[in-house]
Amino acid sequence: MSRIVVFGAGGRAGRAAVREAVDRGHEVTAVVRDPGRHPDLLADGLRVTAGDVTDSEQVAALAAGHAAAIHAAADLTAPPGAFFPDAARALLAGLARAGTPRLLVVGLASVLPTASGTPLMDTAGYPQEYRAFYLGHAAGVEVLRQAGAVLDWLVLSPAGDFDHAAGRTGSYRSAPADAGSRISYADLAVALLDEIDAPRHHGVHLGVERA
Repeated sequence: MSRIVVFGAGGRAGRAAVREAVDRGHEVTAVVRDPGRHPDLLADGLRVTAGDVTDSEQVAALAAGHAAAIHAAADLTAPPGAFFPDAARALLAGLARAGTPRLLVVGLASVLPTASGTPLMDTAGYPQEYRAFYLGHAAGVEVLRQAGAVLDWLVLSPAGDFDHAAGRTGSYRSAPADAGSRISYADLAVALLDEIDAPRHHGVHLGVERA
């Protein structure tokens, strides 16, 4: 059993990660902006605490004593070009200070390369109205890449999109970006926790889809 801190535990990906971690016997600290808005997490008996993933001092304090961190947070009120890089920098500094060696980030398929090497967001017909959000995610990943060996990190995202109606199958596979690819939140959580329990990939952004 490990201690895992989940930033953004109130969102769909974060909740799925929390559930998978608890079901595997891990001790979870669920970090949200306002615990009062998530009574269901409190009802599950989790340690639920307020925190800001863009504040390195808070990250360090919350992550102390934890073996791994999951970053599934998104602040839709903040400019994405600031939020995601700021979160990446705070996690790098805060987790290093806390001695938490492993970081799993819930990424975005839009910035993942397709089989041809072109980022999905640059393929013909791909929606562009959220491009600032895509680029914000990309900037956050680039901060991690530029940090070198400061932290053992991995970004995992759907290879395409989430299947919001699907449940947990427990199986998945790695795949390049494909707009038609799908995976459930629960199976993405399986992939995240597999990489905590038995790390296989390091310092890359990988897409996963249902097997």
